[in-house]
Amino acid sequence: MLYSLSLLLTLSIVSPVAEQPTDPISIHSYHEDVTGDGQSDTIDLKGELFAPDGQYYQHIWADITDANNHSWTIPYGGGYEPSLQFVDLNHDNQNDIFYQSATGGSGGLYTSKLHTIKNNQLIEIPLPNNQPLQGEFIDDFKASITLLPGEEPIIIDLSDRKDEYIRLNIYDENGNLLEPTSLMIDPVAMFEPVNLSERNGYGLKSYQQISGAYHADGIGVVESLWYYEKGKWKLLKTTLKSDNPTENPTEENKDE
Repeated sequence: MLYSLSLLLTLSIVSPVAEQPTDPISIHSYHEDVTGDGQSDTIDLKGELFAPDGQYYQHIWADITDANNHSWTIPYGGGYEPSLQFVDLNHDNQNDIFYQSATGGSGGLYTSKLHTIKNNQLIEIPLPNNQPLQGEFIDDFKASITLLPGEEPIIIDLSDRKDEYIRLNIYDENGNLLEPTSLMIDPVAMFEPVNLSERNGYGLKSYQQISGAYHADGIGVVESLWYYEKGKWKLLKTTLKSDNPTENPTEENKDE
């Protein structure tokens, strides 16, 4: 009985105090035409901080009001450093609402959302799916990365890290792979709206990291360019950027 009481007191002492709810704050107020009526709409990006002196917003949302007092709310969840951009990504001659916020994890990932307002209806546009990348270690302290199904792999020389890979029992001292080992392929970390041309308008560029033995063992970043057409995303180009030597070209231009 005495032991149970002592344990209860100990737990009560070390248990963290719950954060007090914080009041909603205005993160940024924008004035853009997102309804297509030719008049500026007010878009208020708001949030509730997890802690009064913190930087993480546990709730983020956008309140939108047009000139005729129609209103919409877009919930975004939580995150760090939220921001909005207004670009016509679906090519209907009307600005869409593109949101991003950092998740705060070690992978440098962002939460991204895309919405449009059409005929007074708020519509979410799904973003491009992760690219079907494949990667693995191969003999001679090298990695093989395939950007698209059916394509020739890109071979990357990783001999500058051979001591670490030998220590981790990925290779022996002669560069023989000890067992099949896949590379670490992250989901898309973030998207960036890019202006393709005056005629074609905007597309999205995605960034996807590839790592070796662990996440900090970065091998390269896959940059892919996407264009929204006829209700779906079209992959225009995909490129592997790496500081290590490669044995074949790293850029492939592909149409779906």
